[in-house]
Amino acid sequence: MGRGKIEIKRIENSSNRQVTYSKRRNGIIKKAKEITVLCDAKVSLVIFASSGKMVEYCSPSVTVTDILDKYHGQAGKKLWDAKHENLSNEVDRVKKDNDSMQVELRHLKGEDITSLTHKELMALEAALENGLASNRDKQSKFIDMVIENDRALEEEHKRLTYELHKQEMKIEENVRELENGYHQRLGNYNNQIPFAFRVQPIQPNLQERM
Repeated sequence: MGRGKIEIKRIENSSNRQVTYSKRRNGIIKKAKEITVLCDAKVSLVIFASSGKMVEYCSPSVTVTDILDKYHGQAGKKLWDAKHENLSNEVDRVKKDNDSMQVELRHLKGEDITSLTHKELMALEAALENGLASNRDKQSKFIDMVIENDRALEEEHKRLTYELHKQEMKIEENVRELENGYHQRLGNYNNQIPFAFRVQPIQPNLQERM
């Protein structure tokens, strides 16, 4: 008695659905591996479970990107929007510019110049001379900046020294004014003391004898 035909529809029971998914996922991956080995086919398989978890398989001789590029070329369908195409083109342009700059850098170092034509060698010499002139100009500007900074520091030192001298002179003047004021007040105080209370010599007749 043969097996009954199974109706293909969504399995409502979550446990049964997960078990069926695991079994059939493993079966599909097994078939993809078999057709890769038996038929030398290029296979790329991507499966997303209902939980969002991804499972993939790709033939060892290719990558997923290779498969997608081949599909894009043969099917004539655009897998990427204009934004991604522009980004890809920009990446390619940057890579080419980088390769070109690497070659130019080697030439500037004197490497791999035997294959250059006379015109290319003249252009390389001009580039070196321009770089040397630019470097000298930058060095000259740097030296001028250092000299100008030294001059500014010297002028600032002179100004601070002058300000310090002014402050010292002012302090000395204030001290003299305080001393003069003190002596003046002391003299005024002595003038206000009665003669009888002033300090008298121990020998009042000493001046008469002299």
